[in-house]
Amino acid sequence: MIEFKNVSKTYKDGTKAVENINLTFNDGEFIVFIGTSGSGKTTSMRMINRMNEPTKGQILIDGEDIMKKDPVELRRGIGYVIQQIGLMPHMTVYDNITLVPKLLKWPEEKKRAKAEELIKRVDLPVEFLDRYPNELSGGQQQRIGVIRALAADQDIILMDEPFGALDPITRDALQELVKHLQSEMGRTVVFVTHDMDEALQLADRIVIMQQGKVVQFDTPDNILANPANKFVEDFLGEDRLLQARPSIQTVDQIMLKNPASVTPGKSLQDAIRIMRDRKIDSLFVTDDSGVLKGLVGLEAIDRYRKTATSVGDVMEHEVRFVRSGTLLRDTVQRMLKIGFKNIPVVDQNDRLIGLVTRGSLAEIVYDNIWGDIEDAKDLPLETTADINSGQ
Repeated sequence: MIEFKNVSKTYKDGTKAVENINLTFNDGEFIVFIGTSGSGKTTSMRMINRMNEPTKGQILIDGEDIMKKDPVELRRGIGYVIQQIGLMPHMTVYDNITLVPKLLKWPEEKKRAKAEELIKRVDLPVEFLDRYPNELSGGQQQRIGVIRALAADQDIILMDEPFGALDPITRDALQELVKHLQSEMGRTVVFVTHDMDEALQLADRIVIMQQGKVVQFDTPDNILANPANKFVEDFLGEDRLLQARPSIQTVDQIMLKNPASVTPGKSLQDAIRIMRDRKIDSLFVTDDSGVLKGLVGLEAIDRYRKTATSVGDVMEHEVRFVRSGTLLRDTVQRMLKIGFKNIPVVDQNDRLIGLVTRGSLAEIVYDNIWGDIEDAKDLPLETTADINSGQ
C-alpha cells in the first residue's frame, strides 16, 4: 500500500509543484496520474522513490515512512520505466535485465532463470538476451525496459510516460502487455501519462491533477459518469463523455462466438476449404488447446502455395487482440485508431473465445453515442445527412 499524507513539493524558487495531496493506493492496483503539463503528475510519482523529495507531509509504503529509508535501498525495491527506455547501450540485453538482481547479489543461476522467464513473457526469443540494445527495434527495447523493472520482483513499478515516443500499433500492443503482466503478477503500478485514452484503458483508478492539486481520484467509469468539474469534463472531451452514456459494456456481450480457426499443422487446402465454407478471407490460427497463435489470410496462401505445405509455414505470428472483460469503449477506440475491421477476444489463458467485428459494434455504438435514431435532429448536419441518406 502507498499513502500520500498531506504531501507538498515546493522548489527553492517558491514554485509549488504539488500542494497538499492525500491519496491511498492499494496493493496490486494500476494507478494512472494524468493532467496538463506542469500539473504535478510526474513530480508526485517521482516522490515515491525519492527522486523528488517531499517538502511537507509523508509518503508511506506498507506503513513505513520512505524518508526513514536509505534512498538507494528504497529505489532497488521499486521498478522504474521511463520514456527514453534507459537501457545501457554497452551492456547486453541480459545484463540490462539483471542489473538490479546483480546489485542485490543474486546467484547467476537465479538471474539467468529470471531473465529467460521474463523475455518469454513478452514474446521475445531467449537468444535476444545475448544481443545489444541497438540490435533491437524501438518496441522491442521498450519491452526489455518493462521486464527489467520486473526482474528483481519489486512489488511497486513506476512508469513515466513509457510509450509516448512509440508508433500507435507498438504502443497499443505494449499497453495490452503491461496491463496483462500487472494483472498476472499482482504488481502495484503507478503510471504517468498525458493521454486520456491510455489512462482509461489501463487504470484501475485515475488521479487527475491540475496546478499541483488532485481534482478527482476515482475509477475510469465513475470519472466518465460523474466528472468532478468543468476542467475534468474538458480534459475528458465530449466524445468520451457521450460514449459513456447510457452504460458501458464489455466485449463479451457482443462478440461473435466460435470464430473460424485452424491449427498450424493443417494443410493449405484445409484452410481454403474452411474459408470457402464460411465465406471469409482469413482464419485465426490456434494450437490444439485453442490458444491464439496467429492469423492466415488468403493472400498469403496464394503467394506461397507452391512452396508451403502447412498453415504454419505461411501464418502471421503477431495478431492484436483484446481480453475477455475488456470494456467496449476501449475496443472501439482501438479498432478505429488502428483501422482494424475485426479483433479477436481471448480469455486469461490466451484461448480464442470470440471475435468483435465492426458490424457487431454498430448497433451498440449507435445506441451509446447517438441514442435513439429519433434524436437525429440534435446531431451535426453532416451526420444527420448521412443517416437520412441511409449511410
